[in-house]
Amino acid sequence: MFHMLSTAAVFPLLLALLGAIIGSFLATLAIRWPQGRTLGGRSACDGCGRTLTAVELLPVIGWLAKRGRCGTCNARIDPRHPGFELACAAIGALSGWLAPGVAGAFGAAFGWLLLTLAAIDAAELWLPDPLVAALALLGLASAPFAAPELIDRLIGGAAGFASLWLVAAVYRMMRGREGLGGGDPKLFGAIGLWLGWRVLPVVLLLAALVGLGVVLFQHLRGRPVAAEDALPFGTFLAVAAYPAWIAVISFAA
Repeated sequence: MFHMLSTAAVFPLLLALLGAIIGSFLATLAIRWPQGRTLGGRSACDGCGRTLTAVELLPVIGWLAKRGRCGTCNARIDPRHPGFELACAAIGALSGWLAPGVAGAFGAAFGWLLLTLAAIDAAELWLPDPLVAALALLGLASAPFAAPELIDRLIGGAAGFASLWLVAAVYRMMRGREGLGGGDPKLFGAIGLWLGWRVLPVVLLLAALVGLGVVLFQHLRGRPVAAEDALPFGTFLAVAAYPAWIAVISFAA
């Protein structure tokens, strides 16, 4: 029995390790891409430009070793780096534990992309089309390996996009201004290609509850959100979608 448990734990651990490594790249992507900075070349300190050593590039460990600051210029290292690494490691471990094999690997990729989109939208109110497209394509590619069936996913993709597009169009017509970003319907459609149409109302409800929680938290901090303030609804959708995937995988098992 111990051998079986050890074998079952290998795949989640491997996905956790992969997640930490990928999280390092995704953190850099989320920070640099909105700033128009290149992602190529060797990793360097954002403060002084010094090329980072192998130890400094180790996920989480490198950040802890330097106490969150560059050893040369003492510039603060963006905490999103260790945050992404830890979060992606946790997503990898959980996905691998819930769905060993190809389905778990796809689930981890789903969570990693959602995390990246959530972080970018929260900081910049922007959902990059290439990342949303990658999410959609991976959703279709994962269909042979996990529930729901392809037809449910295709309906979910169309229904997800159309529903939020219609909401945005009606709001624009009635209020004379934008109520949803152009990327939100695309993201909801991509989520539908992963989860199918049946789960989309639950995702939308969870996203709304997350948004209400954010508004309440801001109010308690003495920073109430005004009616005209923009909120990152894409972030709320992304935060709601991964737990919904967990529910779909668990129910199918």
